[in-house]
Amino acid sequence: MTPFGEKLRTLRGERGVRQKDMAAAIGVSAAYLSALEHGRRGAPTWTLIQKIIGYFNIIWDDAEELARLAEASHPRVKIDTSGLSPAATELANLLAENIEKLDEAELRRITASIGAALNQRP
Repeated sequence: MTPFGEKLRTLRGERGVRQKDMAAAIGVSAAYLSALEHGRRGAPTWTLIQKIIGYFNIIWDDAEELARLAEASHPRVKIDTSGLSPAATELANLLAENIEKLDEAELRRITASIGAALNQRP
């Protein structure tokens, strides 16, 4: 499941909306919506994100969060390290080869550590 898929499922659950009903309302198939929630489809288009925001009548901050989650929800990530340092290539390969071995707490810790390192940059 992707961050976007998890949020979408939470929104539906909080509002008691069935996938089939939501899919019909926003103009997609229930199978597509299910695949989107389970991370078997890539990130949704901006147009679809807008339809979902309208469907749930989401306010500004929550709409921005949903769009941010969509951007972070590509289930098949490719990292091009050509032209970067050997350390960057090593990190990308280490993560690609071992991500399924990490539990949620470890993933959150690594994500926070990378976020902190990026925020410290001038």
